Amino acid sequence: MDAPNTSKKLRGFGRNLRRARVSRDITQEMLAERADLNLRTVQRIEAGETNILITTAMRLRRGIGCPWDELMLPEDL
Repeated sequence: MDAPNTSKKLRGFGRNLRRARVSRDITQEMLAERADLNLRTVQRIEAGETNILITTAMRLRRGIGCPWDELMLPEDL
């Protein structure tokens, strides 16, 4: 996978994560606590600035309480 395509996917995941979080009135601070991550990590993921492990994605999904497809919407990835 080339870097531009990877960057696009990371930004798409970050947008989906932010959308899911905001729709549930969860702050970044709350999500960081629920997912046992630091705040800056959540901020960087939402900004599409960092790649993440599947285990981190699982923690974020559980912290928000959303289904996988909400984070992995194909139109944004």
